[in-house]
Amino acid sequence: MSDLTPPPATATFRSTPREIVAALDKHIVGQADAKRAVAIALRNRYRWRQLDESVRQEITPKNIIMMGPTGVGKTEITRRLAALTGAPFIKVEATKYTEVGYYGRDVESMIRDLVEAAITLVRDKKREEVRDKAEERVEDRILDLLLPAQPASWSPDVKAEDTENRHSRNRQKFREMLRKGQLEEREVELKVEQKGSSMPMFSNVGMEQMEMDVQNMFEKFMPKKTQQRKVPISEARKILLDQESEALLDKDAIQDEAIRLAQDSGIVFIDEIDKICGPQEGSKSADVSRQGVQRDLLPIVEGTTVQTKYGSVKTEYMLFIAAGAFHRSRPSDLMPELQGRFPIRVELIDLTRDDFVRILTEPKTSLTEQYKQLLAIDGVTIEFTQDGIEALADIAFHVNQSTQNIGARRLHTILERLLEDISFSAPADDLMTLTVDGKYVRHQLQEIAHDEDLSKFIL
Repeated sequence: MSDLTPPPATATFRSTPREIVAALDKHIVGQADAKRAVAIALRNRYRWRQLDESVRQEITPKNIIMMGPTGVGKTEITRRLAALTGAPFIKVEATKYTEVGYYGRDVESMIRDLVEAAITLVRDKKREEVRDKAEERVEDRILDLLLPAQPASWSPDVKAEDTENRHSRNRQKFREMLRKGQLEEREVELKVEQKGSSMPMFSNVGMEQMEMDVQNMFEKFMPKKTQQRKVPISEARKILLDQESEALLDKDAIQDEAIRLAQDSGIVFIDEIDKICGPQEGSKSADVSRQGVQRDLLPIVEGTTVQTKYGSVKTEYMLFIAAGAFHRSRPSDLMPELQGRFPIRVELIDLTRDDFVRILTEPKTSLTEQYKQLLAIDGVTIEFTQDGIEALADIAFHVNQSTQNIGARRLHTILERLLEDISFSAPADDLMTLTVDGKYVRHQLQEIAHDEDLSKFIL
């Protein structure tokens, strides 16, 4: 089975559901049902693109609700899925939105954020396409800074042709030195545009678009501020590459492509959706906005047109994935209309002790591997034995069961406490080697493992 790598932003993802699940398995342990659901949803995107336009208009993505406690992989599954496809992706918290009329952000802002993510993806792809041409122009600009054109000589003894030939030879010598990296530390002076910070002009809900329009208007009419900076060529190369790449980009084409990409491939992950399961209409509650947020969210998920500073964006074919712990509520507590827009429901299960062992060892960038590489910078060599990893999994599982269950996030706090002393001591004069076995783990974490009251404070 082929290894999945992120394709270009506009590429069609042709991998089968089995290949998608295999790619997710490299980073996420367990949760087979959730992986299957998102893999099928992603493959359906490819199938949808192959249909005739007349049929395509009748089919919309099947949105997903993930139910499960914190730290079991809901966000990670969606984030990795977006990375595999090269699709624009945003993660939003449902609790930060309010219905129109209350102080806070309106739900349409999540679509504007998604378009910004699409703009970034497309711009990065276009920058790579023009990179070679931009680097040639950067080299010429650096040579102009190092060797400005000489004015015509007033001396009758010096011919203009000789002056031009001499300047051309010197320029070629500098070009060769530049390509060999012999001039990287030499300083040059260039103009750099100053980016001013934007001040919020409106603070009420529904005014975000007006604020962006006003800011864009000021940017067009106000002259750009620049300053002269003296920087080494190594830094000037980066500054000039940004300038030349931007000059070669077609901003209108980028915006058009980004809007299409957001509309056809955008993924919106709405976390904490269980927190807006408000009371039924007519009941009294301090959280007066919860039901209103659901009402405002409904047309976004159902399909509407949102105005952004780049143009109108349709949401009919975006994929929405909602997630929540649903400790004190159920998906059935959502508005019936909103429930119907999330037909696929997946329950993620609590992580077991064996899952913790796999999380610590199987992923390519597992937690143990991360700490090995971090401390290796300071000359510390760490070796995790099998019984040491099992002891870590035992303690993490025990603490999750006896206190608040925060899933795999518990491993982060356990490992931080375990390696706190060695992290503080490094770097040392001599190379340090640490073997993390079961005895060492139990000695370092014995208070946490046996004192339930103390274990509350490891977060």
